[in-house]
Amino acid sequence: MMNIELFSPADLCRGLADRARAARLAADLSQAGLAERAGLSLASLRRFETTGAASLELVARIALVLKAEDGFQALFKPDVYASLDETLKAATPRKRGRKK
Repeated sequence: MMNIELFSPADLCRGLADRARAARLAADLSQAGLAERAGLSLASLRRFETTGAASLELVARIALVLKAEDGFQALFKPDVYASLDETLKAATPRKRGRKK
């Protein structure tokens, strides 16, 4: 039996905010300290940590201060193949939506 977890966008954002808060605390930074270093308003940082709501730029600024920018590099990363054969095997023709 497969264990599949489905997340809503709100779940993903809330989890990201929780991890960012944990990283801030592990770095021994206050909310005010992180906001100042990241060039954010304290209210924006608090809103993010509380609700998960934030712009991508705000999250990127926080990630840079917390030295967690590698996570951004992993988003939407293209597949890497070891050989041309793997590449050809994985290639599928592009399919368009059909008109009804």
